[in-house]
Amino acid sequence: MGEKKIEKRDKKPRIGIARFEKEARDEKEKEKRRHRRFLLNLPIEYHHLDSPVGYSSHSINASEGGLLICLHERLPAGQHLNLKIFCSSGSSLLTIETTVNVMWADELSGEGGDYRHGVRFVSMAREDLEKFRGFLDNLSPLVAI
Repeated sequence: MGEKKIEKRDKKPRIGIARFEKEARDEKEKEKRRHRRFLLNLPIEYHHLDSPVGYSSHSINASEGGLLICLHERLPAGQHLNLKIFCSSGSSLLTIETTVNVMWADELSGEGGDYRHGVRFVSMAREDLEKFRGFLDNLSPLVAI
């Protein structure tokens, strides 16, 4: 018989919808990430540094180090963007502003020409960083065992 995967929830209160992406299932597949990632569909607004024209999109996952975002255009690695992240904390809406660096991009299959982009935070005001950390800290990851 096949083994069933059982998920255990920790004792933290649940705020928002998030799922922790386990860093590794065994020693051979260990990721080299500094920060936990959460599957989060957050609205974002972005614009190129040299343009005032903004575009709307969303994140796919988030961590203290960066985001995986979905865009309608493919951007080259190394491109910098100004980004606004919108997230709710209790009854208030948080807006976090940051500059990000595109690390990589690939096409989403079956998504009508959308592209995934891994972006790393380059600069963020201390207050926004604290707000974002607080938001992520209040999420309770589901940990698969």
